[in-house]
Parts: sequence; structure tokens; C-alpha cells
Amino acid sequence: MIHGGPTGIDLPQPVPGSVYPVLQWLEKGALVLRVNYRGSAGYGEKFRSLNVRNLGVGDMWDVMSGVDFLIARGSVDPDRMGCMGWSQGGYISAFLTTNTDRFKAISVGAGISNWMTYYVSTDIHPFTRQYLQATPWGDPEIYRKTSPMTNIKNAKTPTLIQHGEFDRRVPIPNAYELLQGLQDNQVPAKLVVYKGFGHGINKPKERLAALWHNWQWFNKYIWGEEVEMGTK
Repeated sequence: MIHGGPTGIDLPQPVPGSVYPVLQWLEKGALVLRVNYRGSAGYGEKFRSLNVRNLGVGDMWDVMSGVDFLIARGSVDPDRMGCMGWSQGGYISAFLTTNTDRFKAISVGAGISNWMTYYVSTDIHPFTRQYLQATPWGDPEIYRKTSPMTNIKNAKTPTLIQHGEFDRRVPIPNAYELLQGLQDNQVPAKLVVYKGFGHGINKPKERLAALWHNWQWFNKYIWGEEVEMGTK
């Protein structure tokens, strides 16, 4: 479960999860890894700068190194792994969708799929220039290198995409682009749009719905269970 930011940080919490049913998965025998990948706060300036011009790529190294550590310890089943995250965590999850086939299911929450699409529509243009240190027209190669869509033809992992209808931070065309690319490559994919919401799903009813959508997706592809959403 990958945090956002990228300068966010995961700390021990009594009830982690937000739109992810972590406690329920723990009851089913899951182990949940929360990686403070390069760029996370609290480890010094040098560490925070390690994903400048290396977004996605270096983040993937960090996530997968944590995964490999757990596999080497015998703590997880490498054939029953899932990945999820929101915002920057959604972007990293999308990058994993198109750059590795080691997960059985992925959930992309409000994630960037194409840095050029993002750059021309986000409400925080300076963020992109700060981390990629270029505009799309000045250095298209760094935008290509760090965009999940670049390797969309390599995607194989069933992917749930969750996005707020009026998200200005990561505008919803990113979700449509990823969905279409996955569908065109015959990868199981589903997009859930939360009507009236921006970058976060912050009302109880809709947050519960988002949690249910993740519960259904991962139960299907990790545990092989078909779960119907309750109507009461």
C-alpha cells in the first residue's frame, strides 16, 4: 500500500487503510507492506531528492526491493501479491502496472498515467517542473521515461482505477487514458468515477463505496472470491 506525496510518509497507525480494507485483509491472512520510498519526508534532504528526474523508476526499485525482502524471508506468497495507492501512490501503482507482471491485482487511485497529460491540465504545474526539471517541450524524453503509458503494451495485471470526477490535482483524463490503454491491450480493467469529488474521497458513504470496490477487486484476483456489494 503506497503512500502519496511524494513527500508523505507512512507511520504506524492503529487503523490504517482509508479506502483500502487493510484490517479485513489482515484477518484473511495478508501481510501489508507500506514502503517509504525515495522522496518521503523524514530521512533527510538527500533522500528526498533521489526521485528528482527519476519518478516512477526509482520508486519502483524501492517498492520491489521491499517486496523481494519479504519474499526472501518467506513472509509472503509471490504468486498472490497486490498493490495499491492514491495520488502519488496511485501513480506508482500505475507505473507498476505497466512495468512489471509480478502482481496479481493493482488499484490505481487518482494516479498520473502520462506526465504530459498531467502537465497540461493539473492545477500545480510547478510540481512537475520541480521533479522532472523540464517542460514536455524542453525534454520529452524524461516525460516518456517516467510515464506509465510509455510501456502500456507490457501491461498484464488486472487493474482497478478509482478517480474523482472533478479532480484538479490529477485530472481525470489520466484515468481515461490508462483505462483505454489497458483495454486495448486486453488487460482486465475497471474505472470507477466518484461523482462530485475532487482529488480525495472524503465523505463516509462514498469512501465506504471506494473501500468496497477495492475489497471486490482484490478478493477476486488474489483470493479467487466473487463478492457482491451489499445493498443495505
